[in-house]
Amino acid sequence: MTTAKTPADEAEARAIQDVLRHRVVLAEPGPPPGRGLVAGVDVAYDDARDLVAAAAVVLDAATLEVVEEATAVGRVSFPYVPGLLAFRELPTVLEALGALTAAPGLVVCDGYGLAHPRGFGLACHLGVVTGLPAIGVAKNPFTFTADEPGPRRGDATALRSADGTEVGRALRTQDGIKPVYVSVGHRVSLENACAHTLALSPRFRIPETTRHADSLCRRALGEAS
Repeated sequence: MTTAKTPADEAEARAIQDVLRHRVVLAEPGPPPGRGLVAGVDVAYDDARDLVAAAAVVLDAATLEVVEEATAVGRVSFPYVPGLLAFRELPTVLEALGALTAAPGLVVCDGYGLAHPRGFGLACHLGVVTGLPAIGVAKNPFTFTADEPGPRRGDATALRSADGTEVGRALRTQDGIKPVYVSVGHRVSLENACAHTLALSPRFRIPETTRHADSLCRRALGEAS
C-alpha cells in the first residue's frame, strides 16, 4: 500500500494537492454496483491525546456482509487547516487499508471528492495515491449548494460550486430523510457513484460501509492506550 508523505507546512500541502489534483481520473465508469467487494473508511479523533484512529471495513457488495476489517491508531501529524483535512487523516487511513488482505474494487469515504473547496477532497486524494476507484459520501454539503431533491429514495439534484459547476449530487437514500452528498473521488462516474451509494444504503441514510467503519474506528480509539 502506498504511503503518504506528511507535508512540512500548509504551503507544501497545497503544493502537493496541486500536483495530485491533475492525476484524478474522471473518464472511467468504475465497478458495477452490487458486485465484488467495497471498502468503507472513516476516522475518529481524540484531541486530548492527539490521537487519530482509522478503520477500513470491507463488505460483500451483494449481501452487505462484513468480509474483513482493520484499524490503525496514530498521532495526528498535521494541524487542522480547512481544505487540507486529508493530510491529517490519510496516513492512518492508508495504514488501515494496508492491513487488509481482501482487495476492494471501490473505496467509500465519509467525506468529499470533487465537492471540496480545492477540488481535491479525501476521496480524490485516497484514490490517486492508492489507484483504487473512490467516492465521497458526506453528511452535509460543505461550501456548496443544491436544491432540495424530491422526497423519494433515489431523487437527486446537482451539487454546485459558486460558478455553477456540478461537483456532486444531493441524493435521497431513504424516503423523506435528509439527503447525503455524493461526489466523485477517482476512477468512478458521478452516475455510478450515486448508484453505489443507493446500493449500499438499503435501510439507513448513510451507506453500510460508513456505518461499519464509523463504529469500528470509534471503538479502536476508545481501546487505544
